[in-house]
Amino acid sequence: MLGFCVVAPMGDALAKILSDKVALGQLLLVRFGIQALVLIPIIALTGRVWRMSGRVLSLTFLRTLMHIVGIGTMVSALYYLPLADAIAIAFVMPFIMLLLGHYVLGEEVGMRRMVACAVGFLGTLFVIQPSFQEVGWPALLPLAVAINFALFMLLTRKIAKETDPIGLQAVSGAMAVALMAPVIFLVPDSALPILAWDDLLPVSTWTLLVAIGLSGTLAHLLMTWSLRYAPSATLAPMQYLEIPIATIIGFAVFGDLPDTMASVGIAIIVASGLYIVFREQAIGRRTASAPVPDHAVQTPAE
Repeated sequence: MLGFCVVAPMGDALAKILSDKVALGQLLLVRFGIQALVLIPIIALTGRVWRMSGRVLSLTFLRTLMHIVGIGTMVSALYYLPLADAIAIAFVMPFIMLLLGHYVLGEEVGMRRMVACAVGFLGTLFVIQPSFQEVGWPALLPLAVAINFALFMLLTRKIAKETDPIGLQAVSGAMAVALMAPVIFLVPDSALPILAWDDLLPVSTWTLLVAIGLSGTLAHLLMTWSLRYAPSATLAPMQYLEIPIATIIGFAVFGDLPDTMASVGIAIIVASGLYIVFREQAIGRRTASAPVPDHAVQTPAE
């Protein structure tokens, strides 16, 4: 997860560099094409399992659609917003997952965590407000990324233990290419410029496109491995390292730093999110250590 928190913002920085140089459709197709080209030979050489049951395959298809939408929305947001601000706003995701768990899955959520969730949303508004004044509605795009990625993470957790991480990413990359390539190459550029394909891009631009594909592939492999081998309660606090790392990368590459209001909002988001994480860990430990009622104990004969 620490590797993901370093590699993912680096890929986002590359996408921000290219956001006004390459059409979104071309960027996405190359990104997922590189993923498939890198991982399919690895599966062939190592004999890894890539075949999936019908249920897992259908969930992987849905996950792939969400992956395409999520990356496309994030790249669009980075065209308008500083790197750290966009990622900080997207970190409303843990609060959305908490609400989904409560209202959709019927999970019990105490008042303290609901209050922390509300405070976290308030922090998000602190980050959005100056960005909204400057760029308007595109400042809300990271919120769409957060909702999409919350559902994406739920799906990934659901299938991570039933699939090989490399096999999952290879199949997902091939699915994404199969979905996007016909649209990009058959729809006229004049009809949807966002899907235009340019063969005459400079070598430096193609190099950055390949780098986006490699970094995206590695980042999501690292995330899938982390979800496979460690409980989410252990991983969740580490995810917040992505915000300061993105701030450092944003300053180093673009000279961007969050303003005072955005910095306060980021601090509130991180504090609220970590409170929810550690509160859930404390409740989990308390539940695990609770004594079992006598009537619930069964002998081997029973």
